[in-house]
Amino acid sequence: MSKINISLDELIESGAHFGHQTKRWNPKMEEYLYGQEEGVHIFDLTKTKPLIEEALSFLVKSVKEGKKVLILGTKKQIKDKVAETATKVGMPYVNERWLGGTISNFSQIKRSIDKMEEMKENLATGFYNKYTKKERLLIDREIDRLEKFFGGIKSLTGTPDILFVIDTKREAAAIHEASSKKIPIVGVVDSNADPDLIDYPIPMNDDASRGLEYLLDLLAGAISEK
Repeated sequence: MSKINISLDELIESGAHFGHQTKRWNPKMEEYLYGQEEGVHIFDLTKTKPLIEEALSFLVKSVKEGKKVLILGTKKQIKDKVAETATKVGMPYVNERWLGGTISNFSQIKRSIDKMEEMKENLATGFYNKYTKKERLLIDREIDRLEKFFGGIKSLTGTPDILFVIDTKREAAAIHEASSKKIPIVGVVDSNADPDLIDYPIPMNDDASRGLEYLLDLLAGAISEK
């Protein structure tokens, strides 16, 4: 892989340096902070940049080894970009509400995926044509529901090898499941998060859509060049 080109200017322009209000901070994030401005913590992006490089290098190495990276981001402003990025690099994703057991009880999740695929196959072959219009409407709704929650992970045949998380505080349940299974976690940690829970922390604003889009573009570019 060629050297990852990360622009500090782009990170700043995207608002990646803004943390949360100082009263909401987690003291464990102190080493990644430059200071504060008008009651808001400011990240030291000269410390963020090498951590992005380290995280992306780990992800690229893992993908080269055939490992599956589950990309998780459910915030409204980034969910479409999560799906786009994951699809581009051929990785599974979750951009709707995290369903408990996605990692810790994957066998149950797999049954739902199999049900979705079976129903889609039945729809494509005309198996449901014998049903009434009302029954077919209910079937369509169920397929849409399953696709919404399981469509992004239908390629998984087992638990993912790595979890990539946007907003580690919001996705605490997923972090807990991955940790319990010893699955490495790469995650965006804002000033209110606990970096100790993350194997490869990326300290930056987890709300600014432009900054998160830039990070996902870096991820896609790095994996595509592997």
